[in-house]
Amino acid sequence: MTEQHGSNAEQYMNELIEEDELLLQIKATIRENKMPEVSVEPGYGRLLTLLVQMSGARSVLEIGALGGYSGVCMARGMNAGGRIVSLELRPDYAEVAQEHMRLAGYGDQVEYRIGEAIHSLAELKQEGQRFDFFFIDADKLNYVNYLDYALELATPGAIIVGDNLLLRGRTLNLERNGPAIQTVREFNRRMASDPRLTGTLLPAYDGLAIARVKG
Repeated sequence: MTEQHGSNAEQYMNELIEEDELLLQIKATIRENKMPEVSVEPGYGRLLTLLVQMSGARSVLEIGALGGYSGVCMARGMNAGGRIVSLELRPDYAEVAQEHMRLAGYGDQVEYRIGEAIHSLAELKQEGQRFDFFFIDADKLNYVNYLDYALELATPGAIIVGDNLLLRGRTLNLERNGPAIQTVREFNRRMASDPRLTGTLLPAYDGLAIARVKG
């Protein structure tokens, strides 16, 4: 009964949030290129725009670009002087994302770094870069590592967001204890209770964590 209620609620909210032509085009291009169809849900895409806008973030770090859906959503919340650094493992995915950012009018506000995100994060740390907003939506085995880097690269008051916390229900199944599941559970625990953060977890659309860095 609870699962059905959740499904009905998500369907109801999806019907209220109308995606524009560009976001629909991004999804269509992802499908045509046989890329994983795992972009952030429309409701959370809208939330990303709001969070970036309300936080006044001028520098955004995206871990996992895919086709640029979340990148466009976050860019829409930035002011004209904002910038996004997007980390993507695959150059072909980054190329698709960059084209969508260009179509959205944000091509000159985004920088793509290709390769293992952990290596790119180490480079950003060495460069002394700092960010006001983080969106984590990449390989789940590194979620805790990504959180550690986010805390090191964060400005005081920075916002950290992580997607897919429920892993399509696997996180809730105590009989499932694979490495990725255990990592996501630890990520969730820390986002909710790390003393350096004020955070919460949202259960809809496969789960989203939001936390603010204290200071």
